[in-house]
Amino acid sequence: MSGFGRSANRDGTMTVLEHLGELRVRLVLSAASVLAAAVFSFTQIERIRHLISRPIPGLTLIVLSPPEAFSAYLRLSLIAGVLLASPMLLYQALAFVFPGLYKHEKRFLLGAVAGITFFFFGGVLFAYYVAFPYAIGFFLKIAASQLEPQFNFSEYISFMLSFHLGFGLVFQLPLLFWLLGRIGLVSSAWLRRNRKFALLAILLLAALITPPDVISQMAMAVPLLFLYELGIFMVVMSERRRMRESRVEGQVGL
Repeated sequence: MSGFGRSANRDGTMTVLEHLGELRVRLVLSAASVLAAAVFSFTQIERIRHLISRPIPGLTLIVLSPPEAFSAYLRLSLIAGVLLASPMLLYQALAFVFPGLYKHEKRFLLGAVAGITFFFFGGVLFAYYVAFPYAIGFFLKIAASQLEPQFNFSEYISFMLSFHLGFGLVFQLPLLFWLLGRIGLVSSAWLRRNRKFALLAILLLAALITPPDVISQMAMAVPLLFLYELGIFMVVMSERRRMRESRVEGQVGL
């Protein structure tokens, strides 16, 4: 045996049917973990609803039809279930692909997964505690003079999910720079030369999605600038690694 649910021939290989059988087992385990986590989340739905409303004090959420609250709760429970079960989902995915990778590929995959996870949740936390309250506050300020703001529960869930997902993806910028630098599509010198354009784009973005005051805009712009500078540093590291690898290959060729 080589891992949970994995049977191998004497030479360590598996047939296509054995791969499919193992994939089926891991998919069933993943679905079961999401279902169990979703059921648990539904029992804690009031706490979850309070959690998603917490960034906006005094927020009023409404429903427009009798079954809307129930369907929104089911949707919220499923989203929370996926989040709670994500360690299990990640383990099942890695356990399936790991046996077919070389040692250096395993190290690269683990590093990539750790980096993606770190930056993604960093972006989500930044959105939850900083960007999202500012954005909602800006929209409420626009509507306050003429309209009474009451948010539809289902639409609020969709907006909050897409907003936080967007920030989780934006925070992958340093990893994207590292990858582009690793394959030689961008250089640290090019990123430094275009720093002023990146600064302008970041300031415009901060001005668009935050209330019109300097503190709010800086609270949004500074982390994005930090990500850009971190991306430059990661490109420098990838360039140095490529240079070391080139020197080693040159010595081997001699």
